[in-house]
Amino acid sequence: MLGVLAIILTLFALMYFAYRGVTVLVLAPILAMSAALLSGEIPALSALSNVFMPAAASYISKYFPVFIAGAVFGKLMGATGAARSIAHFISEKIGPDYAIYAVVVATSLLTYGGVSLFVVVFAMYPIGSMLLKEADVPKRLLPACLALGAFTFTMTALPGSPQYINTMPTVYFDTDIYAAPILGILGSMIIFFGGTGFLNYRAKKAKLAGEGYGVHLNEGLEDLEGEAPGFGLAIAPIAIVFVLNFILTKFYFASDAVKAKYTAAGYAVNGTWPVVIGLSVAVVFILISMNRYLRESNKTIFDGAVGSLLPIFNTASEVGYGGVIKSLAAFSTLKLGIVALAIPSLFKVGISTTLLAGIVGSASGGTAIALEVLSKDFLAMGIHPEVLHRVMIMAAGGLDTLPHCGAVITLLSVCKLDHKQSYIDLAAMTVGAPLIAVTCVMVFHLLTGLV
Repeated sequence: MLGVLAIILTLFALMYFAYRGVTVLVLAPILAMSAALLSGEIPALSALSNVFMPAAASYISKYFPVFIAGAVFGKLMGATGAARSIAHFISEKIGPDYAIYAVVVATSLLTYGGVSLFVVVFAMYPIGSMLLKEADVPKRLLPACLALGAFTFTMTALPGSPQYINTMPTVYFDTDIYAAPILGILGSMIIFFGGTGFLNYRAKKAKLAGEGYGVHLNEGLEDLEGEAPGFGLAIAPIAIVFVLNFILTKFYFASDAVKAKYTAAGYAVNGTWPVVIGLSVAVVFILISMNRYLRESNKTIFDGAVGSLLPIFNTASEVGYGGVIKSLAAFSTLKLGIVALAIPSLFKVGISTTLLAGIVGSASGGTAIALEVLSKDFLAMGIHPEVLHRVMIMAAGGLDTLPHCGAVITLLSVCKLDHKQSYIDLAAMTVGAPLIAVTCVMVFHLLTGLV
């Protein structure tokens, strides 16, 4: 009983204080020790040193290369004006009457192209603000537009996404980032069309009520100024990431000769490698071909590298907190309760993963815990590994964006808005749409058997 109480109280404390702006770097270790203290199972300091820190360090050791490569790539795309050029091209082709589509598509392209989710928010904010302002769409819808393009289908559902969460199951299930393409494409279509349809409905409703973009001071739109590369050159780094990811994943690292080489050395092929290589080559390409658009290339790379530290340490801290929670006997009871539910096994996978993501306020953090604790149980259920891969990360992209989510707080802060103004629409995109989509995907797979 005390263990259950410890989980509930510390979870609500995590949500409340994160909502109030307290960093999870401080919250997570304190609440992890509090959970251990309340449960009476583990000494608080032992929970910190022997459970929290190893779990956090393990996460960093696995995924730091993906974080830093993605952050540097995204920073260079923004600093050279390439992201702005791509967004402008799309908005010109789509037109001002479809401003919401333009923002979502431009954000999606950058995210699917490998730009870090956190970097996309900074790169797309000025463009999105300009597009919505020209169309007189309420600015309060901007966070939802950006979140739909960055935090949903391009992060978890669309096959081939180089975002780090899509690489995580590869280590446990021996899959690749193109796992379950039919299910992934179906889920992506549901989220994209459902999300844009909802946002356009909200925009039309606001227009009928006489609500326009609104008056917003100090928007910080100076990033729209300066010379930028043409669309062809701007899109080239993204094409490089796409092509290299595909070749390395489907051919080079999939070949028996390469696998045997690593096996002989006592290692296994890591599913994150194609993404890291693709992003790294794209970084070199940008530095060579777009050097004239960079004022201080060394500083830009440094800022990008440093910018990767906060996201990965935030997530690692949440994983550390989750590591302490999962070490409690109460967590094992909850896990067994979910596994014993009289529902299809695939639904057990989705429910447990999204609950864990909600607890830690992070899709990647929830996925990391689910993979570490439940991956063997999931495989023992006889579910196709590719289906596990896709369903787990799509489910993780559901409850992860509750109010205490660090990405939500960052997004609202960058857009200079607050939860009261924008969270309902944002939650509809990042909680409602993904949960509907993953439910449809699971039902579709159970009915058809298609992967």
